[in-house]
Amino acid sequence: MYKTIETERLIIRPLNLTDSKFIIELVNSEGWLKFIGNRNISNKEDAEKYIQKILDSPNFYYSVFQLKTTKKPIGIVTFLHREEQKYPDIGFAMLPNYEKNGYTLEASKKYLDEILKSNTYENIIAITIPENQKSIKLLKKLGLAYESDYVGEHGTLSVFGLNAKKASK
Repeated sequence: MYKTIETERLIIRPLNLTDSKFIIELVNSEGWLKFIGNRNISNKEDAEKYIQKILDSPNFYYSVFQLKTTKKPIGIVTFLHREEQKYPDIGFAMLPNYEKNGYTLEASKKYLDEILKSNTYENIIAITIPENQKSIKLLKKLGLAYESDYVGEHGTLSVFGLNAKKASK
């Protein structure tokens, strides 16, 4: 889903090539490296290639959320249709300096509400490692419930789900 939406404090907009500096900072943050993994992005060219690959995929949607007051990008919300998953996957990440202010919940809830309003999806999932308790707590606040664990190529992953048809009513 690519469209610009707003909350009380945030603008949520599609990722674009001018976000390269922000992407370098985000994907090299401690939380990203620990819970998502190293993307080997260290310069503007790497970041632009990474962004272009996302933009070229009809199955991946990355939206940046930025502060309304300063226009500074502080996080992303993703919606991915992965080939190996039956249902689309919502995700999020944020720069550590902006944590504990409710921004990720605010952005993710609004984004998820827009997805649910489309009435397009039967279920929506989220995938995280079991050790990522901050993400798990946020997923539960968004209404997703633990479904199962599975072992992937990078270790054990936990799947959380939301019945989109019930949630949109």
